[in-house]
Amino acid sequence: MSTTERVTASLNMYRAIPKVELHRHLEGSLRLDTMLDIARQHGITIPEDVLRLSTLVQIQEADKFTFQNFLAKFNTLRLFYRSPDAIDRITREAVEDAAKDNVKYMELRFTPVALSRAERFPLHDVVDWVISSTKEAAAKYGVTVRLIASVNRHESIDLAEQVAWLAVERLKDGMVGLDLAGNEAEFPYQPFYGIFREAKQAGLHLTIHAGEWGPAQHVKDAIAEIGAERIGHGVRVLEDQDTVELARERGTAFEVCVTSNYQSGVVQSLETHPLLAMLNAGLNVTINTDDPSISRITLSHEYYTACEDLHMPKSTLRERVLAAAQACFLPHSEKEELVDQLNADLKL
Repeated sequence: MSTTERVTASLNMYRAIPKVELHRHLEGSLRLDTMLDIARQHGITIPEDVLRLSTLVQIQEADKFTFQNFLAKFNTLRLFYRSPDAIDRITREAVEDAAKDNVKYMELRFTPVALSRAERFPLHDVVDWVISSTKEAAAKYGVTVRLIASVNRHESIDLAEQVAWLAVERLKDGMVGLDLAGNEAEFPYQPFYGIFREAKQAGLHLTIHAGEWGPAQHVKDAIAEIGAERIGHGVRVLEDQDTVELARERGTAFEVCVTSNYQSGVVQSLETHPLLAMLNAGLNVTINTDDPSISRITLSHEYYTACEDLHMPKSTLRERVLAAAQACFLPHSEKEELVDQLNADLKL
């Protein structure tokens, strides 16, 4: 059997595993063919072939792996949110792609401000379009999906407050959480502190991007100051033992995205990724994609990378899938049902 055949056989094994995805951005989940279609419909000037378009919106082997280059892909991606139909299609396809990869439960996060900007759509309309499209696609493809509203650190506090309260008002429509994302290296979280605390009191769960391009102190602040239940990435947590102990004591879940961390320059190589070190430190780690289209991966690829490249035991993968289910933002009874179903289906 050739190396390619072995990899394909192994990937097929990981595709068969029922999965839980806690950290996937809608804006990083667009299909290339869909982008080309939208560009033609709306007269967007982009390269007319898939390969050339790919260089603008997906990480290439020749790219410098830095957070600036990674975030730059979103500059082109934001050109495509041109109509309600485009946003509907992008959302439906993100759910369909997850279902094809045997994702049983997904929390899809989206940034209303980013989706609204190209055509200045009202934020409440954008949120409702994503909710409606998600519900219909989830029912069609047999996957449970909940939504997390995301705000960026470089945006205004006023916009963040609008998004937070739109999400609170839609708690019964599948909105479950609020996320703070964006350029952690250059923009602080402190201005958003009050909004996130109020959103949590109003019923939203909180997940914060921290310890990705910033130090372990950001993880500590997110947990202790904002009340984050989960940390997006958080791979630099190991730089400070006090933060490790705080996260371990609180049972804070880390939404780790191995390939993204490598491609965005957080780690220098896949082999030096701290996934196993985080597990060995007793941290509650989950495995996720971040932006599957930008990284050209699926969650199956991430499971493959964790086990085949980082040598995480398959028994540990099973534990991490269940840990993701336990860390999801479902009500307790629904969470128990999900865990029970996964326990029955997981055969690793």
